[in-house]
Amino acid sequence: MGDPKKTRKKYQKPSHPWQKERIEEEKVLMKEYALKNKLELWKANSQLRDFKKQTKNLASSQTEQAQIEKNNLIKKLQKLGLVQDNAQIDDILGLSIKNILDRRLQTIVYKKGFSRTIGQARQFITHRHIIVDEKNIDAPGYLVPKESEHKITFKTKSALANTDHPERVQKAPAVVSTVAETKKQEVSA
Repeated sequence: MGDPKKTRKKYQKPSHPWQKERIEEEKVLMKEYALKNKLELWKANSQLRDFKKQTKNLASSQTEQAQIEKNNLIKKLQKLGLVQDNAQIDDILGLSIKNILDRRLQTIVYKKGFSRTIGQARQFITHRHIIVDEKNIDAPGYLVPKESEHKITFKTKSALANTDHPERVQKAPAVVSTVAETKKQEVSA
């Protein structure tokens, strides 16, 4: 079982350290998702690898226990929002690392419009301004369950909860200007 104080590694490093294609892909993903270091990318890649490995093992087995495990795996990935509700076991093999990175709390906070940049979303999370389903979560790499996605908010005691805070994203008022209104303004001027 092991010592509870010594956690296991949750990732696996690349097999070869100097592969130009992989390094370029990692640079693009790190910039796009504002990851702190490559370790976060390797963790996501290891999660994806584990899901695919489990899927391949279950796809070849036809036992009753294998069917139960297939259903449990599909339900787990549906809860995380990685596959659709009507997904089959083969759909898991089509997942990519971007699917995992899109479900991270940091990415969802940015896409929901709580921050100006994805890096600022990371800062809000680590400084404990964001809560998910009334729980304090300060890990930007937390995979948000689909049911908790709409429950992401600012903490009520946080200064960012105030809509007038200068770091909050201000929604620009919708400027509806038609050709007729601009002609009226030109004529009156």
